[in-house]
Amino acid sequence: MSGRRLVLYAAMVLGLTPAVAGAQAAPAGQTDHAAHKPETAKPAESPTPIPPVADADRAAAFPDVEGHAVHDGAMNLFVLFDQLEWQAGEGGRLDWDNKGWLGGDVNRLWFRTEGEAGEGGVEQATAHVLYGRAISRWWDVVAGIRQDVRPGPAATWAAIGIQGLAPYWFEIEATGYFGADGRTHARFEIEYELLLTNRLIAQPLAELELYGKSDPLRGIGAGFSTVEAGLRLRYEIRREVAPYVGVTWQQKFAGTADLAKSAGRESGSTRLVLGVRAWF
Repeated sequence: MSGRRLVLYAAMVLGLTPAVAGAQAAPAGQTDHAAHKPETAKPAESPTPIPPVADADRAAAFPDVEGHAVHDGAMNLFVLFDQLEWQAGEGGRLDWDNKGWLGGDVNRLWFRTEGEAGEGGVEQATAHVLYGRAISRWWDVVAGIRQDVRPGPAATWAAIGIQGLAPYWFEIEATGYFGADGRTHARFEIEYELLLTNRLIAQPLAELELYGKSDPLRGIGAGFSTVEAGLRLRYEIRREVAPYVGVTWQQKFAGTADLAKSAGRESGSTRLVLGVRAWF
């Protein structure tokens, strides 16, 4: 019995179909390698695409998580009392520095107020209303008006500036002012927050002011006017409320120092401070 017939006979005994048997048996005259030549692979079928995740799917997967609004279309309000403090020393006084905004992620209405009050009432007070627009992830350009209430007669200034977060987390605020009779004023502020622990934070701060013209009614001389530096150590009972202690140093220069001395006031001072920082 020939080899091919023997294979067919064995296939019939084992229950294999003739086509399978033929595939397993090599034709006469072929080598083993030719008999085991692989068949051409069929192209794989394309997988079924995964459908997009719907809101119903998210709700089913996270039934205990409430949805939230997209921030860029929402109106938000933020108010910060960065400094609300009593400054000890000769002629102790109450100082405040408040700022905040109303708006969205790009366009905001900013407001700032600051001043000091002593035994005779409010000695110095200013207020800003500014339009701010984000020009990058960390920086805003602001423009608007500033109103001086004290000292001297009320005065209005046009204001333009930039504020934001510089590399290494330094907060920068630089504003230029333009007033009546060609008066100009520039102010620079820089501060930093150093986390000593998760709740104990040291905050150094420095301010620099320059004026284009003298204003004797307000005790201001032309040129480099005032430098103020401070270090405050606060403890955040809650993130929104933090009492602090610190020390501040202020020095007047040039014409501003001369006007202060002629009025019987000190041109420089170092004070201990006790206050609270709060936001909502």
